[in-house]
Amino acid sequence: MKKNQVKDAAMILAAIVVGCGSIGLLAFGPGGAVDLHLSRAGALALDAILSLAFFVQHSVMVRRPVKAAMARRIPERYLGAIYAITSGVVLGTVVLLWQRTETWAVATGPLRWAGIALSLLATAGFVWGFASLRHHDPLGIRAIRAHRAGLPEPAAALQVRGPYRWVRHPLYLCVLVLFWANPEVSADRLLFNLLWSAWVVLATFLEERDLTAELGVQYLAYRQRVPMLLPWKGPAPADLGKE
Repeated sequence: MKKNQVKDAAMILAAIVVGCGSIGLLAFGPGGAVDLHLSRAGALALDAILSLAFFVQHSVMVRRPVKAAMARRIPERYLGAIYAITSGVVLGTVVLLWQRTETWAVATGPLRWAGIALSLLATAGFVWGFASLRHHDPLGIRAIRAHRAGLPEPAAALQVRGPYRWVRHPLYLCVLVLFWANPEVSADRLLFNLLWSAWVVLATFLEERDLTAELGVQYLAYRQRVPMLLPWKGPAPADLGKE
């Protein structure tokens, strides 16, 4: 096996293991793995620093100028995988080092069941949205696989199917619902919900800018027809992305 093939295989494996592993950790909620026995103020300060570290890394590395600078030093096919690996490492650090504080209240009875129902609905919506992106490449390995097969990387294309007919960012919407449907109320959970919700909304606007630059008029037409996060207009026609 050639040296480049070994590098390609190692990059694919690392992206899958680190990327999927960190998301799996987050699914169980932040905190509890490493207790540093900090005061409430100290715990919240560390939690905020961890959150900001992830926000900066996750948002800066995906920007077009940053990717262009990295491409001058790293084979371009590795950029997506490096982004996924780096994000996974930082996210895993957030989850493991997140400091919990005392629980103020826990929803019971109908409120708890409502939260569970919302969580299940959001999880189903997330799976539906993910499955609708047939060419989505969250781990950044599509370019590496294309290179190994001697094929050009598939060009980006607007896909309007499933929940993407209702909102432009259904995955972000489902994540926001999962944040706030949690039955526990504590200082660290409230901090998590506020900071991460604000970041999701900000990341949505930043992503919109990149998508508009990449897809042009086609995405502008999609923006005019389909809401960003709240499905108040009804579904767009399935052929909208082909116009």
